[in-house]
Amino acid sequence: MSSQNWKHTFAIIWSGQAVSILSSSIVAYAIVYWMSVETRSAEVLALSAIAGMLPQAVLGLFVGVYIDRWDRKRTMILADSFIALCTLGLAGLFWSGRAELWHVYVLLACRSVGTAFHIPAMQASVPLLAPQRQLTRIAGVNQVITSFSDLVGPALGALLLGITSIGNILLLDVVGALFACTTLLFVRIPNPERTEQRPDLWREFREGFAAMHSQPGLGWFFTLAIAVWFLIMPVGVMFPLMTLDHFGGGTWEMSFVEIIWGAGALAGGAIMGARNYSINRIVLINLMYVTVGLSFLISGLLPASAFYWFAALTAAAGVSSSVFNASFVAVLQTRIEAGLLGRVLSLYRSFGLLPSALGLLSTGFLAEQVGLTTTFILAGGAICLLGAVAFCLPSVLRLDRTDRRPSSSNRQ
Repeated sequence: MSSQNWKHTFAIIWSGQAVSILSSSIVAYAIVYWMSVETRSAEVLALSAIAGMLPQAVLGLFVGVYIDRWDRKRTMILADSFIALCTLGLAGLFWSGRAELWHVYVLLACRSVGTAFHIPAMQASVPLLAPQRQLTRIAGVNQVITSFSDLVGPALGALLLGITSIGNILLLDVVGALFACTTLLFVRIPNPERTEQRPDLWREFREGFAAMHSQPGLGWFFTLAIAVWFLIMPVGVMFPLMTLDHFGGGTWEMSFVEIIWGAGALAGGAIMGARNYSINRIVLINLMYVTVGLSFLISGLLPASAFYWFAALTAAAGVSSSVFNASFVAVLQTRIEAGLLGRVLSLYRSFGLLPSALGLLSTGFLAEQVGLTTTFILAGGAICLLGAVAFCLPSVLRLDRTDRRPSSSNRQ
């Protein structure tokens, strides 16, 4: 594939994804703010997060089999269309005055179903569209798009919630999904060759699981990432309540923290997308574990008057998350064959989200019994420990060597 061809293809894909991700971000933050202001309940926020991740966690155990078998472009279009229809249905309930809290949970679950198919299909398509040496940069650009949405989404979500109804805001998600589907129609996304015509769900599941342990250190690589996400999720849900209850903020302060997170993530994505770096990506990932852990730990130690220090630490965590995501996905795209990548990415999301959902179940207890600040301290310390352990595993550190690459993705 020529340089100009793959760049042109990604320019079209990124234009649609940018609109879709931004609209989804605005809607997602507007929903969180609406629920925070209406209920001021950690349990409600935890349940909404569980509703948004549990379908992905369950479906992720087997959807990768179909992502590797189905047409990936069609899969992404159908997933986005499903999300748009579900969002439109909830908007109708709000307009008619019949919407209840459980309806929001159902919408979040439906969005999660669509995402379970869309994200692995998109990520598994990248090695088939671009040269292998560009994968980290592409992951960085993808992170820039997501981070820009995380930067702008909170402010626009808070602004729109103050001037219009949540039902009207939901329409933005519908428009964004339709735009993304339309742009995908103008590109060709190749699919890996399949020699087996008859699907065998269990066998192909085992192939994907085996690929996650096919190289020395790869199993530990996944295990550490999943453990970190298990600790991050309960803390992440508490950010709005930390702003409201500990630092005495309001809707603006909540949106400001999310904006700062997005600014940090945008900076991290821009750094990763600017050029190719010679540094070991596993070292970067481990450093990001430690950075996130320290930001949580120190945040829990701050007095109520130190809101802007909390915001600064949140920015550092945002940079870290962006660098981690770009590096992690690029390592997988380099080490896993394209024909197995959909299954591996789907299984990783599932194995990461299932324990995270269990961690979220404890959010209400932690907030009310242990305390917000103590939760930040404990989780941050544990994440720092995992980062230190990661540096002590030579087989993991060697994963970013370039001596072994998936043959199906060696593109010039």
